[in-house]
Amino acid sequence: MRRTYEDLVQEAEKVSVDGWDFSWLDGRATEERPSWGYSRLIGERMAGARAALDIQTGGGEILAGLPSLPPVTVATEGWPPNLRLAASRLRPRGARVVASDEDARLPFAAGTFDLVTSRHPVKTWWEEIARVLEPGGTYLSQQVGPRSVAELYEYFLGPQGEGRRQPDDAVAEAEAAGLEVVDLRFERLRMEFRDIGAVIYFLRKVIWTVPGFSVERYAGRLRELHDLIEADGPFVAHSARFLIEARRPDGQAA
Repeated sequence: MRRTYEDLVQEAEKVSVDGWDFSWLDGRATEERPSWGYSRLIGERMAGARAALDIQTGGGEILAGLPSLPPVTVATEGWPPNLRLAASRLRPRGARVVASDEDARLPFAAGTFDLVTSRHPVKTWWEEIARVLEPGGTYLSQQVGPRSVAELYEYFLGPQGEGRRQPDDAVAEAEAAGLEVVDLRFERLRMEFRDIGAVIYFLRKVIWTVPGFSVERYAGRLRELHDLIEADGPFVAHSARFLIEARRPDGQAA
């Protein structure tokens, strides 16, 4: 029996959206994963690192799932609900969790880390990353690319143009900070939303997709989208992801 629009909406509005665990969407939405396998790459790099920093760690999901962590592992996060989740996951693994907003300078001395990582950062402050990396150290990050999930946000907002988060801009900013970009990869990946509850949950969790989203504000479009999914099947969108690896040259002054 198909669930009603009202039931789906009520359920999606009540569920917690803290952290970056998307398992609530299992069976309700799908997203292809980038071919490079970010978690695997990070696991390999962490295994050989001495001191690592994960910036904007969310709820600590990525680090908590790795087989091993370096002797010194630190994670930063600025949103209090995620900060609490990250601490509960990472402190038992021996990692330190530090409150730090994405717009603030990193609270670490220059040249502290040989590995810095970040998955889907809201902002990449390249000068600060270069500062806290030791000479020869590496920054490895998977980031959200241009027009990610454009089909979904334009359904609610109308045409939005090309947008930001261009991989070439990230390369230019990294190089301007004194880093050498050694790897850059980009992929656009299929997503499917199989019911309106999945759409609501996603927009509540990934708040920058449709700024100011609420069920009340977009009730009409949500009802129309529910009817569309019921008639034609999953709503299809495409995420954009790029992997960037940058290295601080050996002998570079802090």
